[in-house]
Amino acid sequence: MRKAIILIVVCISLFSCGKGGSPVPSVPVNYSGEIFSPPLNKLSNGGPPVFINGYGVAGIIIYKTFQGNYVAYDRCSSYQPEKKCAVNLDDSGVTLVDPCSGSKFSLEDGTPVKAPAVKALRVYQVIIGQYTLQVVN
Repeated sequence: MRKAIILIVVCISLFSCGKGGSPVPSVPVNYSGEIFSPPLNKLSNGGPPVFINGYGVAGIIIYKTFQGNYVAYDRCSSYQPEKKCAVNLDDSGVTLVDPCSGSKFSLEDGTPVKAPAVKALRVYQVIIGQYTLQVVN
């Protein structure tokens, strides 16, 4: 009986939906830029997110949150990532929209805020040096 309960708990853990695990393919990312030069300098003044092409699956987004932390996401929507639809900033300036499905994602943490997406955008690590910002995975 105990083995059956453990097996059920393991199965539920493996197959449950959650925030973890992005459906967006993992590709090597190693972007580096000077914080006080274009295009990254507008982030230090609380400006809009910066979109960088040529990295990740569909480009990367770098944003400075309201708490002052830098975050980076892949632009590839987590809904049907095989289509490689790149999310864009919507008119509100606080959400990212997938032009293929209409899904919306929070700019603060990459989580979905409008269906059909149920998984967050792929998140990359941001490393801040004295004068540089690096995005890696």
